[in-house]
Amino acid sequence: MKFNLKFLFITLFICTISIAQNKGTISGVLTDKETNNEALPFANVLLKGTNISANTDIEGKYSLNVNPGNYIIIFSFVGYESVEKPVTVKANETITVNQVLSSGSFTLKDVVVKSSAVNKEKETALLLDQKNAVVIKQSIGAQEMSRKGVSDVEEGLTKITGITKVGSRGLFVRGLEDRYNNLLINDLAAPTNNPFLKIIPLDLFSTDIVGVIEVYKTFNPNIYGDFAGGTFNIQTSKNTKSITKINIGTSYIANSNFKRFSLSKDADSAEGFFGMTGDNRKLPSLLGGTPSGHVFTPQESLNSFQSGFDVSPIRSPLNTSIGFLHSEKFDLGKDRNFSYIFSINAENSYGIQEGVDRTFAYQSTGIAYKTDFVTTDNHYKTSLTGLLGLNYSAKRFKLAYNSLFIRTTDNLIKDQFGVANAETGTGTNKTLIRTNQLDQSNYWNNQLLGEYALTEDKSQTVKAGISYAKTKYDQPDRKAFSGVKTENDGVIASIAGNNFIKQYLEITGNSYFSGLAEYNLKFGSDKNHKLTVGYNGNKSDMESSYRFISPTTGPNVDAPLNSIDNQLNGYVAGGAFNYRESSNSTYKAILKEGTNAGYANLLYKFNEKLEVNGGVRVENANRTTKYRQQGSFDEPFITLNYDKVYFLPSVNTKYSINEKSNIRLAGGITYTKPVIMEAYPIEYINADGTSMKGNPYLVNSDNYNVDLKYELFPTAKEMFAVGLFGKKMKNPIERTLTANAAGSTIITYLNSDNAVLYGAEIEFIYDLGRLTNTFKDFSLGFNTSLMSTKAEVKPFIINPDGSTSQSIETHRSRDLQGASKWLINSDLKYQFDINKNWSNTLSLVYSVFGKRIYAVGTNGLDHIYELPVQQLDFVWSSKINDHFDIKFSADNLIDPARKFEIGDNSVTPVVGDPITRSYKKSRGFSLSLGSTF
Repeated sequence: MKFNLKFLFITLFICTISIAQNKGTISGVLTDKETNNEALPFANVLLKGTNISANTDIEGKYSLNVNPGNYIIIFSFVGYESVEKPVTVKANETITVNQVLSSGSFTLKDVVVKSSAVNKEKETALLLDQKNAVVIKQSIGAQEMSRKGVSDVEEGLTKITGITKVGSRGLFVRGLEDRYNNLLINDLAAPTNNPFLKIIPLDLFSTDIVGVIEVYKTFNPNIYGDFAGGTFNIQTSKNTKSITKINIGTSYIANSNFKRFSLSKDADSAEGFFGMTGDNRKLPSLLGGTPSGHVFTPQESLNSFQSGFDVSPIRSPLNTSIGFLHSEKFDLGKDRNFSYIFSINAENSYGIQEGVDRTFAYQSTGIAYKTDFVTTDNHYKTSLTGLLGLNYSAKRFKLAYNSLFIRTTDNLIKDQFGVANAETGTGTNKTLIRTNQLDQSNYWNNQLLGEYALTEDKSQTVKAGISYAKTKYDQPDRKAFSGVKTENDGVIASIAGNNFIKQYLEITGNSYFSGLAEYNLKFGSDKNHKLTVGYNGNKSDMESSYRFISPTTGPNVDAPLNSIDNQLNGYVAGGAFNYRESSNSTYKAILKEGTNAGYANLLYKFNEKLEVNGGVRVENANRTTKYRQQGSFDEPFITLNYDKVYFLPSVNTKYSINEKSNIRLAGGITYTKPVIMEAYPIEYINADGTSMKGNPYLVNSDNYNVDLKYELFPTAKEMFAVGLFGKKMKNPIERTLTANAAGSTIITYLNSDNAVLYGAEIEFIYDLGRLTNTFKDFSLGFNTSLMSTKAEVKPFIINPDGSTSQSIETHRSRDLQGASKWLINSDLKYQFDINKNWSNTLSLVYSVFGKRIYAVGTNGLDHIYELPVQQLDFVWSSKINDHFDIKFSADNLIDPARKFEIGDNSVTPVVGDPITRSYKKSRGFSLSLGSTF
């Protein structure tokens, strides 16, 4: 019996070897005619009539092991013409079949926008890119954003693991605030258009102008060291064919459209509809560039202010949007082509936000609210975004020019009604504070990028790029008054001091330069190893002007709330009061920043399973701040210099367990710079007495990062991943609350001593057809982040005025400000076709984040917490035919209250309701129609 078993095993072994030896191999490389025969990754290779297939790798290579015989091999890629070729396979031989694919006369059934970084936007292609990449990154392309009904980049990024959008405060990555992020556009550093935010609000980028968005959660030497949450790299669209597309859309917000809406009277015009009223509100030219305490004559007052305090009560219409995209491609012969893309998108929206708004302080009865308002914000917003892209490509040379323009405006009428001072009883339940404000920004970024292959096989390449940007953010004639509200919507208000004050804030980015230069060498027998050395850096020059005009003491105003200009102008004309400039010596500040870095990186493939990507970045970060304190206009500027050289190593390791699964390990050192206004030496004053004060003595935080991740790709459309991550921060930057001499709340920023955070991420994309054929058109996506943090407080801190004092934080050990303990994103997708041309996708998208510290508690008060918010959206995307598509979305279906509350761990108990702020965003419904021709 033993002999028979041995004989059987030997026979099976010999047969197995024989079968293996009798197989043949088909291999080759697919290239892309549209990009001058560059490698075509993620394309499909299939043997017709079989289930034997493969995808090309990042180098466009493929390989199939098959039994001898005659086959038809099919090469395909979405949006390109498929090619079939006969092939004969012989035992123990390798036959090479290379193929060039092109779009040819293919129709626009699948519009493909190519990106230089990932090259293709298809979901399956990006999953394969994620699988093959050594660094831990995730990407979302135009196809996925389209099927999820995503209309802008910010919304698209919330579909990625660990990323949530938090109102106007931008994107949080792994629960960390906007300050921990960084932004690249086509690999070049880009400035912000809003100094209150670290990066440009990404909802300004229409998906029409974006090919792929890459998100790096781990550090690599070729990206800037300034990040701890994520670095976003937006690759703008590069067209592959001639198309023209028009999009028209409208939206309805339940609490904002077809409602009574307060709009500044100067904005209730054609100019105001397009957001062009800024010139009517600019600082009077007679004041010049330097404050002088000028007192306006009556006639100067009447002539200088074209925008008054009056408000137009209107019925808000629907929100609207329109977009136009046109691209052309020209074949110049000899593997050369030229293309251009032009896109312009405009939209406007009306938004009403109403809710509780309180501040807390010690009262005779304990900790209770000091102010208690019901606040109503009326926002009328406009945005205009334009992109011009020119691209020239030859066999070994590429040249691209991109010009991006963004303009935004936000007209705000804010009414705060209620208790102005609970302790003194001032204005009990009758005080009204009205703010009339216009925020506007202009952003223009020009880029020139080139790439050249030094060798015919492109094993040695160089690339370089430079950009120049100008930015301007201002709030012209931000005016406010307070008084007692009377019956029939009237108001009685005194004219004096800070009542009826006008503020003029202007922050100008005179210049922002960014550049890169990089050399790449592929080496080894199969060119599987890669050495990269390079430089990138940026330099900015920014200055600000913050001027004030206030009234002299005058008689009381007693007039209708929305129509007080006639009475004010009558008082001015009669000499009852005058306006005068009341700016102080702190009106001007200058900020110059720079980053210069050299880096080297080696990608080494030890074998088919193990790849290591390691390197180092040496980065110099410097910041020079010039400002004056209260005092004389003639005093010299105080100059603060911050200059530090960072040595930033990183390593990313990938081990392929098999063809479908990887283990990744990454580690690196990074740092975090503050948001501009967090470190900017001005105090930004609100009408209710609260303010925000930058701390120019902030230092950058140092971050030590480690990530471990396992990922599985069961099919081309599915994935499962689980990861662990940890960070240690030295000098983390955090938001805190203090009080001024009058007891009013000041938001400011400080460096804590250190913080540790660690957590886990889980993500999957699951084809529900695995359960039953009934669900073959359904798929479920899910991701979650779980995190624990601990921050330690320094015993002494440096205040915004440069003085050192003992820390006034209530808790010396606590969670990190801004970090959620958990968050969840998920989506359920259903795809179906009505006919061969009409395809549809339905998606239900859900997200929620955990409770987190919004502001650190001081002086015995506990922290202000932001409470969990659930978001549920429904999206229907329908491609009717090659020329028309429709998108419908229903947003915020749950519509929860968004609440902030003071914690229950103050030194003295809180009396009454702990809610400091509460409002609802309201449900929204949008519809857009696109036409392509």
